[in-house]
Amino acid sequence: MMNPSATLADFVANLTFEDIPQPVIRRTEDLFLDWFGSALAGKGARPVEAIESFALAMGRDGGCSEVLVSRRCTSPFFAAMINAAASHFAEQDDVHNGSVFHPGTVVFPPALAIAQTLGSSGRDLLTAAVAGYEAGIRVGEFLGRSHYMVFHTTGTAGTIAAAAAAGRLLRLSTEQMLNAFGSAGTQAAGLWEFLRDAADSKQLHTAKAAADGLLSAYLAQHGFTGARRIFEGERGMAAGMSSDADPAKLVDRLGERWTVLETSFKYHACCRHTHPAADALLKLVSENKLDTDSVTRVTAYVHQGAIDVLGAVDIPQTVHQAKFSMGTVLGLIALFRRAGLREFDEYYSDPRVAAFRAKAEMTLDPEVDAAYPARWIGKVTVETADGRVLRGLVDEPRGDPGNTLTRGEIEEKALRLADYSGAATPAEMAGVFDSVRDLTCTDKIGAFLTPPSAA
Repeated sequence: MMNPSATLADFVANLTFEDIPQPVIRRTEDLFLDWFGSALAGKGARPVEAIESFALAMGRDGGCSEVLVSRRCTSPFFAAMINAAASHFAEQDDVHNGSVFHPGTVVFPPALAIAQTLGSSGRDLLTAAVAGYEAGIRVGEFLGRSHYMVFHTTGTAGTIAAAAAAGRLLRLSTEQMLNAFGSAGTQAAGLWEFLRDAADSKQLHTAKAAADGLLSAYLAQHGFTGARRIFEGERGMAAGMSSDADPAKLVDRLGERWTVLETSFKYHACCRHTHPAADALLKLVSENKLDTDSVTRVTAYVHQGAIDVLGAVDIPQTVHQAKFSMGTVLGLIALFRRAGLREFDEYYSDPRVAAFRAKAEMTLDPEVDAAYPARWIGKVTVETADGRVLRGLVDEPRGDPGNTLTRGEIEEKALRLADYSGAATPAEMAGVFDSVRDLTCTDKIGAFLTPPSAA
């Protein structure tokens, strides 16, 4: 604990495939596949296309790093940037509860881009991904709840996660990894204000986190130095971004506690803060066979973080903003028993959803708030037209480690995401599924979708 920044850097720099338990490797494969589907779902999204247009203007064409949404190949820097933006658009990428952080969307883009450029093995790719998850999640936990009130942790801790994954593939020494952390931490950014304007910043947060973490690792490889106590120093990340930072969380049971196993899959296509209440309402309306007309009032009992993020959206003006509207999500659940991509696209402004949104409210619940962020409890009450008051409770939302998705369900989800955007055919996705199953036996990571002639 003399220098937790250095301790964390030493752990990720020296992590080997053999150090990682097999259940962690299997889970990392699942998370990679889940991320891959999310990235494909970003095809055609205006913010993603804007970032790729920038990359086309600024970067060279050609290279070995695959841009999944367009099947172009480019430099690792720009491939990581575009793939990170794409994978955070559909709101289907994974999340770690305790850090309130989406690791996959910032870890896999730089890891895949570098692995394809270097011709790294599947084992190297998986090891780098685990390094990124372990570093980024611990930094998110270290920064605490106060950080998340203003900062989008995926943009801040995500820069560190990307640097760790990139640095592990580049085989940085402990000293170089520490320098990469210093450079990544000084670039860490991402503010929640964009929600009030339905702005595109969320995709910029992940794009920049992935690209800047990769940049930091490459610079460190070339001798570029960074702050040695970027996390806990007197003018480090905690000093400027948190009032409840806990340095002990940076090194919590390194090598014993594997945060990959704690990471959740997202079932609904919306902000994770809506999921607990959505699942509780889904259970309640299904069991009682309720329709929207029979519901007069819905109260979602939530943690403060949900109010901080979702409270910025009153009447959503865009599909993406609707995914941060508790009332809209609950309305879709009540109407269609799901809140998927197509439901949001077609019905977020439907009069029936708007009417249900007007019946819904959030209220801070002491039990739910005390459990957060370690546990995200779903609790709702529904008042009906015939005078009943019904209560719904879910201890773990769908996709949490204790209520997780199987590999088959993850593949089905990836197929839906690819079909939604038209980014890949079922036959192509079957090939991707086979490639993911074979990762530990793959000697050289190549393109997953791009024809060899285009690479």
